[in-house]
Amino acid sequence: MSMSSAAHFDTVIRNGRWFDGTGAPSAVRNIGIKNGHIAAISADHLDEADCPKVIDAEGKWVLPGLVDIHTHYDVEVLAAPALSESVRHGVTTVLLGSCSLSVVHVNGIDAGDIFGRVEAIPRDHVIQAVDRHKTWTNAGEYIAALESLPLGPNIATFLGHSDMRAAVMGLDRATRKNERPTSAEQAQMDRWLTEALDAGFIGMSSQQLLFDKLDGEICRSRTLPSTYAKPRELRRLKSQLRQRDRALQSGPDIANPLNVLSQAVQSLGVLRKRLSTSLLSAADIKANPYAIRAMGPVARIINRLGGNFRWQHLPVPFEVYADGIDLVIFEEFGAGAAALHLRSEVERNKLLRDEAYRRRFRKEYESKFGVRVWHRDFFDAEIVACPDASVVGKSFGQVGVDRGGLHPVDAFLDLVLEHGTSIRWRTTISNHRPEVLKQLAQDPGVQIGFSDAGAHLRNMAFYNFGLRLLRHVHQAHQAGRPFMTIEQAVHRLTGELADWYQIDAGHLRIGDRADLFVIDPEKLDETLTEYAEEPVPAYGGLSRMVNRNDATVSTVLIGGQPVVIDGRPAELLGKRRTGCFLRAGEKARAVTAHRAPAAG
Repeated sequence: MSMSSAAHFDTVIRNGRWFDGTGAPSAVRNIGIKNGHIAAISADHLDEADCPKVIDAEGKWVLPGLVDIHTHYDVEVLAAPALSESVRHGVTTVLLGSCSLSVVHVNGIDAGDIFGRVEAIPRDHVIQAVDRHKTWTNAGEYIAALESLPLGPNIATFLGHSDMRAAVMGLDRATRKNERPTSAEQAQMDRWLTEALDAGFIGMSSQQLLFDKLDGEICRSRTLPSTYAKPRELRRLKSQLRQRDRALQSGPDIANPLNVLSQAVQSLGVLRKRLSTSLLSAADIKANPYAIRAMGPVARIINRLGGNFRWQHLPVPFEVYADGIDLVIFEEFGAGAAALHLRSEVERNKLLRDEAYRRRFRKEYESKFGVRVWHRDFFDAEIVACPDASVVGKSFGQVGVDRGGLHPVDAFLDLVLEHGTSIRWRTTISNHRPEVLKQLAQDPGVQIGFSDAGAHLRNMAFYNFGLRLLRHVHQAHQAGRPFMTIEQAVHRLTGELADWYQIDAGHLRIGDRADLFVIDPEKLDETLTEYAEEPVPAYGGLSRMVNRNDATVSTVLIGGQPVVIDGRPAELLGKRRTGCFLRAGEKARAVTAHRAPAAG
């Protein structure tokens, strides 16, 4: 197969096991790339004459670039558009604008308040990045601004409901229960969404989850603006998505089962067009091991009745780290949220010492009532770093036992008071049962994603989630207990997602853009889960959790350009634009070959 057998190739990938992203059988093939596209796929030798780059992929897999459907790179892409922490693991397309958060309409301060605490991105750096780079006033200009940057991966985006609401009403009014948008403000949100969909946005994201809290001073600890929207406001916005066949990404109020169910049912097209809905999230939660049993049946029923509904799912154990008490899971109950509300370390420490506060914390910790994400078990929380080496490797519960039978909450609070953010600990919140992960990986009502890349920088690192799913599948094959084929796994991470969101990505066929990566299946090993940190220059050198498995992914090409070579980011990554802005329902537009200035 070839577009032009006489054409000289810019790159030839020789003798790799080729996956096309559709789930079709893989095969050993030679791949020719010309002008950024796949020009030939052949079992026969390709003409390598005058080809400047030949990649020997014998014994390796050649896959379409992975699609990460849930990131919070909206701020980082402005200051460091290479997004190398995702690209180096084979991700060539990322979706922005998740969880009602985007930076299309808000100013820098409002963006800082919205992103800073919810996504654990330093507020001051959010403000600086948005204020420094913002040249746009609408969705079309926002796309043009992105395309002027030396993008590493391809970008597609939702328009965030909280972004629109804060910009049109003001953040203060947008986060008050007794305030509603005026008719003029509602009309403005309607126009903004129309403009975004016309420009090629893939849809809108909203959020009803009530333990995501704002940063800043004026609106601190209020929930996101979208959580204050009433049904009428939401119906008008969703109506556009229905009419245009664009997607809604949403997070339900998990404390209200009726809200979860209603958001699933909204996908149905009863007397109207269906609404493509991607809901957060399918997870095997330790705190509620039975909830996952309902998620698959809900999706199957909705889709059989004519809906287009999916749960988002992270296909790996959801392990989180924390420095002291700085972790979003504490937002879900009153005592934890009260501590995180205080920005001053002196005031926070005063609260943590207060016996009345501690009684409240213990009571809420021990309560068995209500929906929760965190299992609230300090015996299942390992200390990994502390100035007091005697507690490292122990749980907070065990430290309490060692200290004369202290309650686990008191042991935790005592250590936080003693060491502040110098005490680092970890726990696994969900997805801890491999057999359940296997079931979710196969479930057609589940989308593989939810990495949260670019957020919670000190708390977690799932940039290589796709590789970790491939390892799970590959090891099952090697053990003689397969639960899905490699081709199916690749399809779930690539073409299936791109097709659902209607973007030109996720496939590796004749004429497709050469967005691909080469991996060594023998290196789908324990390095994928090893702990690593790396400073983020764009955020003042903050050390964030990352993944480092450079031997696994040997090569990544985006638009035919080598952005990862021998497992390391190439020199051009972040200096020359290789990625496109992907418009819903359109073929990707060509990337010009000129060098773009590196982002500051």
